[in-house]
Amino acid sequence: MQLAGVVPEGAPDPRLESAERVRALPFPAVGLVAQPSITDTGGFGFEETGGTSGLTAVAVSRSYTLWRNPDDRSDPVNLADLDEQTRTALDAEPPWPRPAWLIEAAQLLRYPMLWEAVRTSWNRDASDQNTLAQQLVDHANDILMNRFREQLGLQPGPETRTDWMITTTAVRDGATARLDDADVDAVEIDTDPFVYAIGFTLREDVVVTAVLPRDDLTIIDRSFVTSDTPD
Repeated sequence: MQLAGVVPEGAPDPRLESAERVRALPFPAVGLVAQPSITDTGGFGFEETGGTSGLTAVAVSRSYTLWRNPDDRSDPVNLADLDEQTRTALDAEPPWPRPAWLIEAAQLLRYPMLWEAVRTSWNRDASDQNTLAQQLVDHANDILMNRFREQLGLQPGPETRTDWMITTTAVRDGATARLDDADVDAVEIDTDPFVYAIGFTLREDVVVTAVLPRDDLTIIDRSFVTSDTPD
């Protein structure tokens, strides 16, 4: 959710519109099972590809706020590692009223986020770029590039280095994911020092991929549920 300028106090919550958009899709946006250590942000990320013949691909991503000590959300261990400029901006109180949903969203920026942790992808046509393994790799590399730049030694701006990127050779068959209280066949990437990734086929034209920070795996239940909007 990106907003600029002054948002009127009565402005509608954009999460409501994105939820309606998800409900209109011909496939569900799979997410992580409800659990104490995460809170669904309530918003969705969308990627669409198409041409003169209409849509050829749609991806829906879900993000979560992470609680390292869910029993006491005031515990400083829950706070994200923010730079001074960001912390000052969050502490500043603007001289105009803001909608409640915006105040809530700003407060959640103080805590770590599992950004686009679960992605449900529909592809109209089968191709080498649409395989489960390739989509899992693409998702993992997106997370690495956007959330682990400093750890990878990447510089600001467009990136030309490729030595940090995961390839399909890292994808391992024979994994199992838990979906709606049942086991499903899955593939995984369990060799990267920063992220763990797992993916499975939901139906012939839809796959689900999840990429999570390796440091937080012990407190995240990696089970999934099929639902179109957050509870």
